[in-house]
Order: sequence, then structure tokens, then C-alpha cells
Amino acid sequence: MLKYFKSRIGDNMLFFWTYLLIFIGLLLLFSASKGVLMKEGLFLKQCIWLVSATVIAIFVKKIDYRDFRKIAPALYLIMLPLLLAVFFSGKVSGASRWIRIGLFNFQPSEFAKLITVITLSSYFAERDVRRFPVFFASLIIMGLPFLLILQQPDLGTAFIFIIIFFAILYQAGASRLQMAVLFCAGLFSSPVLWFMMKPYQRERILTFVNPMRDPLGKGYNLIQSIITIGSGGFLGRGYLRGTQTKLAFLPEYHTDFIFCVLAEELGFIGIMILFAIYFMFFKAVAGTISSTRDRFAKLMATGILVIFIAQAVINISMTMGLFPVVGIPLPFISYGGSSLMVSLISVVLLVNIKENSLMF
Repeated sequence: MLKYFKSRIGDNMLFFWTYLLIFIGLLLLFSASKGVLMKEGLFLKQCIWLVSATVIAIFVKKIDYRDFRKIAPALYLIMLPLLLAVFFSGKVSGASRWIRIGLFNFQPSEFAKLITVITLSSYFAERDVRRFPVFFASLIIMGLPFLLILQQPDLGTAFIFIIIFFAILYQAGASRLQMAVLFCAGLFSSPVLWFMMKPYQRERILTFVNPMRDPLGKGYNLIQSIITIGSGGFLGRGYLRGTQTKLAFLPEYHTDFIFCVLAEELGFIGIMILFAIYFMFFKAVAGTISSTRDRFAKLMATGILVIFIAQAVINISMTMGLFPVVGIPLPFISYGGSSLMVSLISVVLLVNIKENSLMF
């Protein structure tokens, strides 16, 4: 009984940290909408996405997480055609990543991350990862969506898939030799990946190494991002008073660079508060992993945690010039309906695991 009540408190706290992050994201997006580009429509769309995502999350919460193991193959087979469909839906900002649905853009790659986690977790649940046929099949399960997303092109999301795969392999009990072989294979194939990249992607990496090689072109976003973060100082310029974002010196400040809005307006204090909230959120998610003995649940929760951590670390790092600009959203903060919906569904799955697979 005591463990039940502790679990309920933990579930409530996970929802608390989740919606606190969402609330911060809405505040920042509202501020971003008041610039010279007047993006009020984006703020309204995000509110609509939030309501829609919450309704869907409530529905998903009624489903036992074990049922997702049963339908994992079906979800995977639905995901692949959707990833192919983006190549025929037209391009947005020079990339084929979205499917247009009325006034909204649907991004299948966001859902592909969660579906791949569920599929790999289901596959490893009763199989020995150290057996070569099992290991090889898992490479195919991860490799198909990885290659499709890489061709969109979406290098950032494809990189997330690699991190997910390593994390789930480790949690599934892969040997050190398997991990080492996989790491070396990736390392030695990196020159091939370099030549597979689009010219602008290679330029982004070169600009990351030296932003001043093209300060008014490819390096402009990174330079302005660093200036924006630094301009916030210790206390920030004040909410709604940012100049770098309001005057649109920094492009994409509602999506990839929304962290800069917080840094400029709320300063170092605001950054530390955001880091603390993310830490508490990650801690709550990690608690779900340790609360279950169900192998499928443990693997799935591990994959979800890694998605959240990888996206947060990469997004914040790229705004600071510590990672190439690859277009990864900041979880619950950046504008984007697909990302918000998948994130909320992921949280609900974690709560479902906590409620239905307690250690006794």
C-alpha cells in the first residue's frame, strides 16, 4: 500500500514537471510572437496542439503499456510508409520532413523515434541480444527509419536514433564486444556519411568548427545565438524585453533557438532554473526505470529517457556553439505540435509503466 501511494506521488510529480516545462515554453513562445515578425499565429497553433495532445494523452493513458508490445509490429509498419510519404509532400525550408494537414504540418520522424523505441523494446523483451541473428535483426529495425530520415535530410534526428539504439542495446545486456564493434563500425563509416551529406549539412559542421568562415551566411545563426545568450547577463533583460529576438536578429527563435529567448530575457538565473526543472523531470523518468522488473517496460522507459536527454543536451549545446546546428527541438519548450504530442504520449507511457508494473 505504501509503495502504491509513493507511486501516485511520483506520477503526479512527473506530470507536474512536464506541464511546468510546457508552461515555460508557452511563455517563451508568447514573448517570441511579439517581435517584428509577429508570430502570434504560431502561439495560437501551439495552444491548439497542446489541447489536442492532452486529449490524445488522456486516451493513451487508458491503454495498458503491455498492449503496445502487441501492436509494435503494426505501428512499425505504419511508420515506414509515413516516412516515405514525406518525400512526396513537398519541401518546407528546403527539407522533406513534414506532411501538410490543413494549416498544420505533421512530422512523422518525431513519432518514428517513439515507435522505434517501442519496437526495439518489444523485440528484445524475450530475446538474447548477444545472439548474432537477434543483434543483426535489431540493426535492420533501427536502420530502416534511420536511413529514411537521413535522406529527408534530417541529420539531427538520425543522430538521435543512433543514441537510442546504443542505450537500448546496453540496457538489453549487449556485450562490450558488440558495443565496441558497433562503435568502431560507426567511426570508420563516418567518412562515407560525410559524402552522403548535403552540401549545406557539411557546411554546418565546418561552420561549427569556425563560425567566422561565413559570418553573414552559414555562421550567422550560431554567431547571433551566442550573442543573444551572452546579452542576457546574470538577471536578463526582462520578460518581453529581448532585443535580439524581438528585432529578429536571431532567426528561428521560436523553434531551434528558443533557449536563446530564455537566456536573453531571464539571464543566467533563468537558465539555472530551467536546468533544475529538467533535472527533476529526468530524475522522475529515471525513477520509472528503477521501479519495474518488466524487461519490456524497462527498455522502453530507457529509450524514452534517452530521447528527452539527448534532445535537451543537443539543442542547448548547439545554441552555445558546442554542437553543430542540426534542428533538434528543446523538449516541451520549442514550437512544434508533433514534438509536443509525442513528448506527452511518452510521459503518459512512463506513468502507465509506473502504475502497472510496480516492484513487489
